[in-house]
Amino acid sequence: MPLTATLSGFALGLSLIVAIGAQNAFLLRQGLAGRHVAPVAAVCVLSDAVLIVAGVAGAGVLVSRFPAAVTAVRLGGAAFLLVYAVLAARRALRPGVLVPGSAAAGPAAAVATALALTWLNPHVYLDTVVLLGGLSGTWGGARWWFAAGAVVASTVWFLVLGYGAGLLRPVFARPGAWRVLDGSIALVMGALAVGLVAGA
Repeated sequence: MPLTATLSGFALGLSLIVAIGAQNAFLLRQGLAGRHVAPVAAVCVLSDAVLIVAGVAGAGVLVSRFPAAVTAVRLGGAAFLLVYAVLAARRALRPGVLVPGSAAAGPAAAVATALALTWLNPHVYLDTVVLLGGLSGTWGGARWWFAAGAVVASTVWFLVLGYGAGLLRPVFARPGAWRVLDGSIALVMGALAVGLVAGA
């Protein structure tokens, strides 16, 4: 039972986190630039772990009882994502800033951005607190094994994404590749922002 619950949590956690989102896009960019990967990955891993544990502990039920709070988080997250989309679009349209150094310049800025992209993004709460937290209840006494599997999946993914991005650096030696990446990030962030506003 514990092994089955752990594997189930790992599979579901991985399927949810692999989807391209704000966290992944930012960590990918930092990894490609070779800047502050460790602190950014640590923020992503620890944040996901805290949210998953909170969901399994019952926070998902609490969140569902306060829809106004969820709406406020949605709108705040949408505003932040829209700003990030505009900045990415600006980088894509200005070849002069399409270099690895255009990633977050200092560790404090990188960590602050990672925290904002994580904690101001309602999709993170829906995936971790609500969905994973809710489904963990189906495992009864083995729900913490389920949570452990999901946390391991999150950890593996963020480390692979952040440090594996370095393998793509030769491709991104060309400014045009950064333009495509930032253009894609702008579209994804913009779409997420619109989706959040529509769902508020």
